Amino acid sequence: MVATVRTVLGDVPAGDLGVCDAHDHLFLRSPLLPGQELADREEAAQRLRSFRGFGGGTVVQWTPHGMGRGAGSLAGLSRSTGVHVVAATGLHQAAHYPPARLDLIRDGLASLFVAELTEGIGSTGVRAGLIKVAGAFHTVDAHARLTMTAAAEAHHRTGAPIAVHLELGTAAPDVLDLLCGELEVAPQRVILGHLGRSPDGTMQREAARAGAFLAFDGPSRAHHGTDWRLPEELAALAEAGFGGQLLLGGDATVPDTPGMPFLLRRLCPRLEEVLGAETMTAALVGNPARAFALGPVRDAWP
Repeated sequence: MVATVRTVLGDVPAGDLGVCDAHDHLFLRSPLLPGQELADREEAAQRLRSFRGFGGGTVVQWTPHGMGRGAGSLAGLSRSTGVHVVAATGLHQAAHYPPARLDLIRDGLASLFVAELTEGIGSTGVRAGLIKVAGAFHTVDAHARLTMTAAAEAHHRTGAPIAVHLELGTAAPDVLDLLCGELEVAPQRVILGHLGRSPDGTMQREAARAGAFLAFDGPSRAHHGTDWRLPEELAALAEAGFGGQLLLGGDATVPDTPGMPFLLRRLCPRLEEVLGAETMTAALVGNPARAFALGPVRDAWP
């Protein structure tokens, strides 16, 4: 059976993704980023065209439910630019939502995630292809436990992978203990984001040994002073035998971040000097094809 990835234009063979930006945003809004919304469709199209011009094939948008993910525009953008786009369901940290909104959906999160994965996001007909959730700083707080529990249920019912925002790169062991231990999600179905924001090599190797995919998505914001360590971090993981778990992304969250074109134009050539072509091809092509593929569905939950 051929593995498939659920894009906004339908399911495609995982091997057709090509070069993949494994974590980025075409559209995003949050009360924590007032006046810095990603909401311009033509700017999104231009970024996709530029990404395509540098050899890009797929962009995975991690913008979850309720954060202006532009679901109604994603199919048209994918079709017009020739770039595969994967959309997300899921929920971010509580601070990104009005409390009244969380109260309305809190008890039905798993059903919401499943519906957006299988039926579509609202009336757009666009189906999500992954579930995005978020940890807290050095811990899994009550909100994270709630959303991760719902994500695990949706995963078991649909086979969709789970992508995790690690706050400043922390709490990976706690996230994996919950998702892969208590909630029985296979670690190969978990993608840990922002690992480079906490340059803790011991923690990174621990997450790698657990079997999760490791997303390094910088440079993404100007104040991320750890981005300069990215080549040595990736080299250490590759030399330790974890090159098959590495993913790369641009993670543009506000208009002035360099994002997906910069990933291929500047960052990847720099990384290839250190890692070599084989490891870079794995990180950009082979690893994403496995990380974002739909997996088997469990018949019952729990």
